[in-house]
Amino acid sequence: MRDLSSLTPVFWEMVFGHGVSAGEPQRIGEGMIGANYRVPIVSRNGDVPSSVVVKLPSPGEASRAAGVAHRTYEREAKFYMQLAGTVDVRRPRCHFVEFDDETHDFVLVLEDLGPAVPGNQITGCSDDEAHRAVVELAALHGPRWDDPTLFDVDWLQRRTARADGEMLQAAYQHLLTPFLATYAKYLSDSQIGLARAFGGRLADWIDGRGSVLTLGHGDYRLDNLMFGTPTGGPRIAVVDWQTPNHGPGVVDVSYFLGAAVLPDVRRSIENGLVDDYIAALGRYGIDSNRTTMWRDYVHASFAGLVMAVVASMVVTPTERGEAMFAAMATRAAQHALDLDALDLL
Repeated sequence: MRDLSSLTPVFWEMVFGHGVSAGEPQRIGEGMIGANYRVPIVSRNGDVPSSVVVKLPSPGEASRAAGVAHRTYEREAKFYMQLAGTVDVRRPRCHFVEFDDETHDFVLVLEDLGPAVPGNQITGCSDDEAHRAVVELAALHGPRWDDPTLFDVDWLQRRTARADGEMLQAAYQHLLTPFLATYAKYLSDSQIGLARAFGGRLADWIDGRGSVLTLGHGDYRLDNLMFGTPTGGPRIAVVDWQTPNHGPGVVDVSYFLGAAVLPDVRRSIENGLVDDYIAALGRYGIDSNRTTMWRDYVHASFAGLVMAVVASMVVTPTERGEAMFAAMATRAAQHALDLDALDLL
């Protein structure tokens, strides 16, 4: 399924059974690779929800091509098919998923988490929201911590060979010049210098990551988190599973705090939140060394910069997208500068 024309009455009967009708889809969110729609549902069956969220490939050809090339559509569909039930992280319930291995066309019919609202990557979040986000990561990482069977999941993104790091380094260095043509105006001289210096060490950075691997989200930022409101919704839920990976869990923590949280806020809370993450992992019987965890957290602080440089150059540009990638790049670069992360490479 490629577009809204696929959402026929026959489709809805296949998902929810006879006697179901669907209203007009309404575009929601700011997805740059996928397109999300809220669809009202009418049914006499009380078990059928009154609305759902449908996710389809992006209508933009450049973004859709990126989704196919980077396997993001495949990974999100297969996360719900194969892995969602093996972790405790709060996520939308999946009512229906279909994926075509040849065309990468897909459709997801997901729980509507409203009245929960998404975070805002540009404006940042409160201390409490940051705490909720970090602790929820343990519910993703803990159940599959150091699980060797994840190596059998061949569609997960992983970088375990030197060649993987060298390939990413080449892509980063190739894209850095056009990235700076657009984004240098947002960055300080020291941040630009860091971005350039890091480019020649990116493969070493991949080699130096922590050795304990788990199931990670890969793009754990505020736009991909839903927060409950006084009128309802889950306390926190994680959406957009297009980049699940097999890697060190603390990368998600560092990526989130470095790129999603305003620098002044992040500086005041990051030590305590790393402790909270360690404590939450302990509920899964994981005994983490604090010194090692902090070292890996510092080392991972480049993750948001890598995402900003690479992703911003392969999706259809939008005004909001530019603001989001600018916030991500400046904050992530400052995170690495604050922590003297280059010294670890």
